[in-house]
Amino acid sequence: MSKMLGKKITGENYLLLVYAFGLFLFLETTRSNPTPNAWPQNFHALLYQNFSGSLAMLDLWYDWPKGRNLHIIQEQLSEPTYDLEWTNGTSFFFDLQQKTCKRVSVPVGILRPTWLADAEYLGVQEVDGFRCHVWEKLDFITYWEDISTKRPVKWVFYTGRSIHVMTYEEGAVLVDDKWQAPYCCFEQTQQEHNSSSPRTESLLAYSKGPFRKPYSA
Repeated sequence: MSKMLGKKITGENYLLLVYAFGLFLFLETTRSNPTPNAWPQNFHALLYQNFSGSLAMLDLWYDWPKGRNLHIIQEQLSEPTYDLEWTNGTSFFFDLQQKTCKRVSVPVGILRPTWLADAEYLGVQEVDGFRCHVWEKLDFITYWEDISTKRPVKWVFYTGRSIHVMTYEEGAVLVDDKWQAPYCCFEQTQQEHNSSSPRTESLLAYSKGPFRKPYSA
């Protein structure tokens, strides 16, 4: 062994060393850039939202197999409003107390479970008392995921709207009759809005759920 160490490095050995070092760097880079956990097919989460001091509690139901997403939005000292979204691009934003409804057409539909797959990894941060991996999706959203449980902890939209996850139930399913939009959403007098480009601020005027932000899926 001592004789081998005493020998000069040949061209072939040099190439082997370069290859080994390159492989080491590749493995280290791969290991240091984790990917975000895909969302479960169904889940229920209670979320706390803060947007420039305007507070709200959000009751979120996600049902990918049936192509639907429901947010029950409770703003501070207000009646709840509902944001019902379908994967075909149709969404209803309604108020059961006021019997009002706005129908919105957003071609991208609801978010896929793997919508964060190509997000840029930013590293590790402590947020809300949890040690998290952090990713950024284009210029749209920053997303924190608990390292130990792989559950989402927080996300912040480019507008500054922050969402904090209070509870997270994987596999929870809301019964079918709770997904029905009210009659007022189908009256001829109901308001309808079209958005051929989902990355527009116009949706922010009336849609306040955690994912009704401009986004190209």
